[in-house]
Formats: sequence, structure tokens, C-alpha cells
Amino acid sequence: MLHSYFSRLSVFASIAFVIFTSGLRAQDSSKDRINDNAAQARHQIQKPAAPKLVRIFIPGAGVGAGQGTIALAILDDGSILGEYIDASGVYHGFLRSAAGETIAFHAPSAGTASGQGTFPIGINPALAIVGNYVDSSGVLHGFLRSSDGAFTTLDDPEAGLGAGQGTVATSINASGEIAGYYFDSNGAYHGFLRSLRGDFATFDDPSAGAGTGQGTYPSPLTGLTDMGAVAGSYTDSNGVYHGFLRSPAGVFTTIDPPGSAVTVVTGLSSKDAVAGYYIDSSDHDHGFLRTPDGRVTIYDGPNSYATISSNINPQGVTAGYFFDDAFLIHGYLRTSDAAFFEFSVPTGTLYAGQGTIATDVNSTGQITGYYIDYYNVYGGFLIE
Repeated sequence: MLHSYFSRLSVFASIAFVIFTSGLRAQDSSKDRINDNAAQARHQIQKPAAPKLVRIFIPGAGVGAGQGTIALAILDDGSILGEYIDASGVYHGFLRSAAGETIAFHAPSAGTASGQGTFPIGINPALAIVGNYVDSSGVLHGFLRSSDGAFTTLDDPEAGLGAGQGTVATSINASGEIAGYYFDSNGAYHGFLRSLRGDFATFDDPSAGAGTGQGTYPSPLTGLTDMGAVAGSYTDSNGVYHGFLRSPAGVFTTIDPPGSAVTVVTGLSSKDAVAGYYIDSSDHDHGFLRTPDGRVTIYDGPNSYATISSNINPQGVTAGYFFDDAFLIHGYLRTSDAAFFEFSVPTGTLYAGQGTIATDVNSTGQITGYYIDYYNVYGGFLIE
């Protein structure tokens, strides 16, 4: 299964972390198995300092099923980017400071019908935000929101203008360069880089298909480094997903862990380590980490049916979530030396498809994400 790609009241609670060292697997690019049991054993007795859980609720968020607050990204200063869905099913962005102050924002031309609105995706240290909004006709437009709140619409000149077509900005680096993708008039998607002058440059993985639903798209949030490397996924002419890493010089490397039927790249560190997940021939999802030298490590959560990587920080720490054998969702943090920490936001009784999703971890170890409660309402969280 493919997983997609988001306060006035803050409640503090303690949360128990458990380190799981079973079921972790590793493979290098030559497909040789790597035994990291010894590394796992070194972490069995580790106990992190008592963390704090802050629940994030944005005023104006709906409280019905499929509504609520979703935290997407956290900067090193503790600022959190996210979105909330109101009672009418309309999406809005928010920025929460480290002090807990929140600012809601809405692209001026965003539609106001259910499923429309403003969808933030990426943020840089200067608090410039990129994403997309859906207008009243269902067309997607990229946007750049400056730190002072000014919006600039980003429409790639080659983007289609029909419903479900348009432009999506996914990442912005410290220099202000933007990566994203656009849907053309045939429904194929293409990657782009936008310069500081506002020029768009299209790029396509050489193996990407050009049919409807095929093409190249960079990963959200951290898909673009300050040096100009881009990571993401592409769909070939057979509709199969593969990962890619594009160097600043424009050279593409395909990323497909051994045994993968589908590969999705979800994050790129400043040191060019790639995080993602793949689906095997039995339809099970597995997380993976690819180091800059091409070494691939595969890992799974305990009793996991599906393990998904959400993002990676500069130290190589990965945040994500996994579905257990009852299909309950648990957040996790995996360190660069293979320690695996599971956590769940206390929400009472849960059913399949409910639980905790970690979306990002910063360089200081703060984690953000959201949970799905018994009523299928979303709630944001911060663990620090």
C-alpha cells in the first residue's frame, strides 16, 4: 500500500519510549546482508531522559472525523509548520513558534470548498514557507510565503490549467531556492527548480514515464539541500515507483533497495543521506536509509506490517511510523547507529488505522507529528 504525503491549548504529559532491537535488517548496495545485532544490543539498556509531550490544537480546527490539526515539520529553533482542517473540510496552514504562539495563514486565492484551501509543505530557517493551494476550480498553484506573511503564487509556465493539474512547491533551502513539481496538460508530472530570480528549470529522471500519472517529483520538506542536491521519486512507463538522487550537477542515481517492487524517497539530509520506504512483492512496507556512499540499510518496526520513513535530520536520525499486526499506528525514531525508539501519544481505545504518526525530527531531537484518535480526529504533537 502506498502512503501519502500537515495553540491555544497545550497539554503536557509524559510518554514512555521503548527501544526495539529485534527485526532490524541491513543490506548494502551489493545485496550482502549486514548483521547489526551487536549494534542493537548496545542500545538495549538505553533510556532517554523523561520527555515531555505537548498536544497542539489550532483554534478553528474542526473536531469531526477527518478534521483537526496536523504538524508537519520542525525547525532547529522549535518552530513547527503544519496544517489544520476546519469544520467545512477546508485546509489552512499554521506556524507555531517555540514559545507556543501560532499564526494561521491562508493563500489569498485558495478555494473555500471542502478539500480545497492551503497546503504548506516546506520551510527554511528564515521561516519562508512553500506549498500549494487549490483554487475554486480545483487547480493547484504553488506558493511562497515570506517570513512577513506576503504570498507569491508559483505557477510553472509548463503546468496544466485543468482541475487536478498545476504546480506544487515542496522544498525551500536556506538560500531561497525552491524545488517542486508540476502536472502538465496530459497529467504527467515533472520536477522543477526555481531560482532566486524566479526562473523555473524543469528536470525529469531519464527513466521516468511521460504518461498520465507518471513522471518525476521531489520529496516534501527536505527534498532539496543547500548545495542543490534533490531527492524524490519517479514513476516509469510501467507505472512503477523508484527513488532518485539528483546531484547539483544534474546527474541522476536511481534508488531501489533489493527486493523492492515500489520505492518512495521521503527525505534527504544535508549530507546526502536518503530516507524512504519500499513495498515488497508481498505488499509489505519497509523503511530504509541510504548513506552517501550508496550503502542501504533496511529496517522494520516490531511486529510490523508496514514501516514508513517520514523524514531524516542532518545527523541521520529518521522519524516515521509503523503499522503493527493489528494495524494500529505507532511513531518511531531511529538513530544513525540503529537504535529504534517506539512511542505513542496516549489517546485511549484505538482501532485499525488509528494511532501516532511522526512526521519530522530536528537536530536537537525534538519530534513533531500528529495522532488519529478514536473518532478519527487529528491532533498535533511535539515531543521535547
